[in-house]
Amino acid sequence: MLIYAHRGASGEFPEGTEAAYLAAISQAADGFECDVRLTKDNQIICYHDSNTSRLSNKPIEIAKTTYQDLKLAINPYRLDQLLDLAISNNKDLVIESKHPVPSGGLIEKKIHKLLDENSRKIQESKIKVFLISFSYFATLRNKRSGFSSGFLIQHKIFSYLNPTSIVAANIELIRSEPTFVANQIKKGRKVMAWAVNEPKDLKLCQDLGVYAVMTDYPARVRGSLGYS
Repeated sequence: MLIYAHRGASGEFPEGTEAAYLAAISQAADGFECDVRLTKDNQIICYHDSNTSRLSNKPIEIAKTTYQDLKLAINPYRLDQLLDLAISNNKDLVIESKHPVPSGGLIEKKIHKLLDENSRKIQESKIKVFLISFSYFATLRNKRSGFSSGFLIQHKIFSYLNPTSIVAANIELIRSEPTFVANQIKKGRKVMAWAVNEPKDLKLCQDLGVYAVMTDYPARVRGSLGYS
């Protein structure tokens, strides 16, 4: 079972920052997970929320602010920088596009373009890149792009709408319905779980055959699973 750092090693470092992803490397994570948004001038940054209020004392709307202004205020990590870091350190990359957003499907278009421009380096590094979203329409856009795509869900009913071969499920769903994973595997799908931090949940995922867990604590998880 692979271990992906959820917004980096976000349990110990500010989420989505370069420091969090560098820490994930030192903690031997198999890959990175990130949330991405477009700035006003269409730069892709790694940021979960639509504004900066939760993570800073500066209530700035991401979609209404240029990258340069955001850099001065909070210095966000760009997706192209994270992709370079993943390639150079042989780490898989899970990219979640956030919706709804004012720019609609432009975020997927920009992500696909970035990956196309770096396709040779991605292939040579042999890392796996996955595109996921809670949005059904974003998931369709990702699937049509030809990149590995998956559908994010919190409730089992949404799995019936999944047009892809990957499902990323909330650990609470897996915990409450352990047969869910087996049923998805029978349908030929890989199952990813988020955010998995507790030893009992890790053991459950491992026993059920979950493909990868996204965790805030990569080193702790490796220790719990007995990985060297």
